[in-house]
Amino acid sequence: MKLLPLFAGAMLVALASTASAETLTIATVNNGDMIRMQKLTDDFTAANPDIQLNWVTLEENDLRQKVTKDISTKGGQFDVLTIGMYETPIWGAKGWLVELNGLDDPADILPAVSGGLSANGKLYAAPFYGESSFVMYRKDLMAKAGLTMPDAPTWDFILDAAHKMTDRANGVNGICLRGKAGWGENMAFIGSMANSFGARWFDENWKPQFDTQEWKDTLNTYLSIMKDAGPEGASGNGFSENLALFQSGKCGMWADATAAGSFVIDPKASSVAADVGFTLAPDKGLGKRANWLWAWALAIPAGSQKVDAAQKFIGWATSKHYAELVASKEGWANVPPGTRASLYANPEYLKVPFAKMTLDSMNAADPTHPTVKPVPYTGVQFVAIPEFQGIGTKVGELFSAALAGQMTSDDALAQAQQYTTDVMTKAGYIK
Repeated sequence: MKLLPLFAGAMLVALASTASAETLTIATVNNGDMIRMQKLTDDFTAANPDIQLNWVTLEENDLRQKVTKDISTKGGQFDVLTIGMYETPIWGAKGWLVELNGLDDPADILPAVSGGLSANGKLYAAPFYGESSFVMYRKDLMAKAGLTMPDAPTWDFILDAAHKMTDRANGVNGICLRGKAGWGENMAFIGSMANSFGARWFDENWKPQFDTQEWKDTLNTYLSIMKDAGPEGASGNGFSENLALFQSGKCGMWADATAAGSFVIDPKASSVAADVGFTLAPDKGLGKRANWLWAWALAIPAGSQKVDAAQKFIGWATSKHYAELVASKEGWANVPPGTRASLYANPEYLKVPFAKMTLDSMNAADPTHPTVKPVPYTGVQFVAIPEFQGIGTKVGELFSAALAGQMTSDDALAQAQQYTTDVMTKAGYIK
């Protein structure tokens, strides 16, 4: 009979503990690294039993739309946001984000990444992983085509290889590239490709440049190779869809984020893991490669009522401890890349086949000089102005429609030129 009061007392303590716990609502993207983090959060909650986590996991375009709407309207729906190097400086300067403190060794964060996540000298987001882009390819199919992938390929080589590696009778496409509309989907790739072709979003006076030969060459090359050597329905394929195609053996090459490296060599997920090679993003001999610079990062909206708990969570998720946790559970290849100098000083991590190439590609991307010709903006695959999100989204829709055969490349470029000119004129960039 005496056990009942003891049991009741324990239940009351447990209920009181649950009642006093804060619940953080975290908005994140549905990619492999973020999903892996969710599986490992018992490590965080064990050390912080007063904090519970509620995940809202979304496809990339949906995430950007919902997060942008919530923070701009001060909706207060989220306590932790997954955002990137485009949004962070703009939103930080507007006072929409909370300055981060209590991070694990912030001086260890790669300067190119911390600089892209800061405004007015203050860090407003902590990188969960950083990335550039490179080419992943099937070594067996490359050899079968009688080719050897260069360490620093040109676009001419990539296009030739894509044709020779295409074997649609056996379900193999020579190349898989992003086609899904979005400023961070197809335009991340096409924008970086354009840089290597000598194109630019704007000239020094903010005049849109889609009516130039460089942009015409970029888009025509992209559409041609996707038609001749890309998968069916490519206008609906983003990062996740192309990852699945590559892992299932349906792509000879895939030019995309360096963060994909761990997933294409994972034998548990990739049927071609043993045959994957990596090389730099291609160029046209003009001094710029088609490699971008990005970081998915965690930030706190100024409207959150749970800032202290959010600071603790972000500190855990972006710490050296978290990297070691992932390494202990799933190996060094699966540690979030591209964030800390100490990771690239770790001899165990440097054994990962794409490790050094990721760092080299990130270092080669220069947001302050992203293009061959002079420009008034910063940002590699994006333009760091508030208007870009709308512009990039619209242009991405036009280029995706051209890929789907719904309009010609000339029509897509003409509409992109007119739309962007209208926006920039209305915003006061063009007099």
